[in-house]
Amino acid sequence: MTNETLASLSEADVLSRIFPRLPAASAQLLGPGDDAAVVAAGDGRFVVTTDMMIHGPDFRLAWSTPHDLGWKAAATNLSDVAAMGAVPTALVVAIAAPPHTPIETIEGIADGLRDCCAALAPGCGVVGGDLSASDTLTLAVTAFGDLQGRAPVLRSGAQPGDIIAAAGTLGDAGRGLALLFSEAVTEDGAPDATSAARVRAAAPELIAAQLAPSPPISLGAVAATAGATAMLDVSDGLAIDAGRLARASSVSVDFDSAELGAHPQAVLHGGEDHALLATFPAATALPEGFRRLGTVREGDGVVLVDGHPHDQGGWDPYRGWDGAAG
Repeated sequence: MTNETLASLSEADVLSRIFPRLPAASAQLLGPGDDAAVVAAGDGRFVVTTDMMIHGPDFRLAWSTPHDLGWKAAATNLSDVAAMGAVPTALVVAIAAPPHTPIETIEGIADGLRDCCAALAPGCGVVGGDLSASDTLTLAVTAFGDLQGRAPVLRSGAQPGDIIAAAGTLGDAGRGLALLFSEAVTEDGAPDATSAARVRAAAPELIAAQLAPSPPISLGAVAATAGATAMLDVSDGLAIDAGRLARASSVSVDFDSAELGAHPQAVLHGGEDHALLATFPAATALPEGFRRLGTVREGDGVVLVDGHPHDQGGWDPYRGWDGAAG
């Protein structure tokens, strides 16, 4: 541990500490150091997505380690690429931080980015980005993916009679967040690092699902190859995201409550799972890693559970949580 902060170092110094920690991308033709990177797109097309994480609404430094932040910033973007049926190839990362931020924080974020790519999307790397100063620690990641000759899997392709299936955990992230808000705060409700460490030790899987998720990135391309008709990343809650797929496809989705597990409200409304929700033709054998949750029905944007209309509440960045995570 040193006493170095961003204010005590130049931008070039900070970059020299970050670059050795970041993963190179297999598709990288020109990496960090010029005005822009050059990335190969063998398919002739690429998918691109971006996501932000801001201290306060998206994470708490009292709860998340710098490594957690880098990991989650990568994972949430990789999942969006996977949901299109693409293979992640490259990330561009921008970080704005207060000048008093210790350099170890930025190095830890870089380590999290590296380790997440290595674990979830081997070959994907960081090819560039930006650094800036801000009163609020903010990470913005843009991710690119290769369709490898396949058509993208959109939200709009589900057909009545299709199977609804999911890959990845559902509900754990919301349950982990509920634990943090109930047990990792001070008496006045402020996030507390000491109690957060106790909660993490007592419920490591739930807390990891929230702070450092491991979505099934490789299964996006697997689903596309298996004939998925529609797919999306479950980031705001199964109910609200299933409603988005249903409206895009002009169908209804009907979940079987028996398939929602022991914590159905957390599964339907918890959010931040970053699982993959996909639909497949009825005759399709589900690819390994996917499990059936229900059936696509005739309709127009309705979410059903056992045939009955269900609330589509979930996470909205301008309204907060609209639904239960219990």
